[in-house]
Amino acid sequence: MKHKTFESALRSTWQLVSKMYNKEALKFESTMAMGFALLSIDAEGTPSTNLGPKMGMEPTSLSRLLNAMEDRGLISRTKNPKDGRGVLIHLTPSGKVHRENSKAVVLDFNGKIDLQLTQEQVQHFFEVIECIRKTTLNFEHFNKEITQN
Repeated sequence: MKHKTFESALRSTWQLVSKMYNKEALKFESTMAMGFALLSIDAEGTPSTNLGPKMGMEPTSLSRLLNAMEDRGLISRTKNPKDGRGVLIHLTPSGKVHRENSKAVVLDFNGKIDLQLTQEQVQHFFEVIECIRKTTLNFEHFNKEITQN
C-alpha cells in the first residue's frame, strides 16, 4: 500500500510503545505483560476469569503469565468466597511494589505525551480511537454489508 493506513499507524506505534515498556520493565526484572497484569488486579483481588477480557489476552497466554507471576512471588491465588469454582488473584507485597513501579512508568509516559498535546488534540485522539474501536467491534457486520452490495 502506498498510503499509510490506520492499522499500520496503530501497529507500528504500538510496537514502539511495547518495546519501550519492555525496556522499562527489564529495569525491574519484569515484562510489559506482567506490569499490565499487575495494574489490572484490584486491591481486593480480581477473579481470574475477569483478567483475560480486561487485558485482552487469551486464556492460555494468561494462564502462562499468571503461573510465571506466581512463581516470582508477585501474586497469590485463593478460592473465590462468592463462587467456590472461581479463583481470585491477589497481589503479594512484592507484587504491590512492582505494581507501583509499573504505575509510575505508565504515568510518566502519559505525562510526557500530555505535555506535548493540547486538550483539543487529546480529545480528538480519544474520539478517533473510539471510532476505530467501534468499527472493529462491528467489522463482521460491516464486512457483510460490503459483500452484499
